[in-house]
Amino acid sequence: MKIALLGYGRMGKEIEKIALSRGHEIVIKKDVDTVIDINLADVAIDFSVPTSAYNNITNCINNNVPVISGTTGWLDKYEDAVALCKEKNSAFIYASNFSLGVNIFFELNKQLAKMMSSLEDYNISMEEIHHTKKLDAPSGTAITLAEGIIENTSKNDWELGDKASEKNIPIIAKRIPEVPGTHSVWYDSEVDTIEIKHTAHNRKGFALGAVVAAEWILDKKGVFTMKDVLNIR
Repeated sequence: MKIALLGYGRMGKEIEKIALSRGHEIVIKKDVDTVIDINLADVAIDFSVPTSAYNNITNCINNNVPVISGTTGWLDKYEDAVALCKEKNSAFIYASNFSLGVNIFFELNKQLAKMMSSLEDYNISMEEIHHTKKLDAPSGTAITLAEGIIENTSKNDWELGDKASEKNIPIIAKRIPEVPGTHSVWYDSEVDTIEIKHTAHNRKGFALGAVVAAEWILDKKGVFTMKDVLNIR
């Protein structure tokens, strides 16, 4: 499989290592201003920056090259990308986190939220910790976790910071050097605390998940998620 790497930072380099170890070929390595011919690739993996992601994704869709995107901070245009993908009969997966473990964590989070939804004595809060080079806050992973809680409880929205209105979920975002990603969800009452937590030890899990998704989407048409890739129902 010939892969285009759209974004060749630390994640791009990690994806390259995983892809090569699985027998794939890297035919494009795109930095922000690099001019490319996306048609050289069988599939593209976008881990760029928020200002480049939408253009990268739409370039792939318009050229019928399946695209995997893990860039966060551009989601105000996500529905436009979905509509274009359907119009062009192309293939697209966006995930706030491609780690296979995190995607299991997303489902665990939803199930816990369902079980806790009727227990009004518990206050819900969240924390995410990432490296200092991460541009957006809260992380896309934290937002996905918050959305999973909102779908299954009476909470209305999330707020960045350690305080939030009664119907919203506070998300604390911390930036510490060399932290790949840690996400915690707390249900806290006067008598006890329930916590679920995912800690990434390195970037290999994110890279592996992205390559697995790229392998899966080849020759498919449509807009998919990691639930499709992992066959989670």
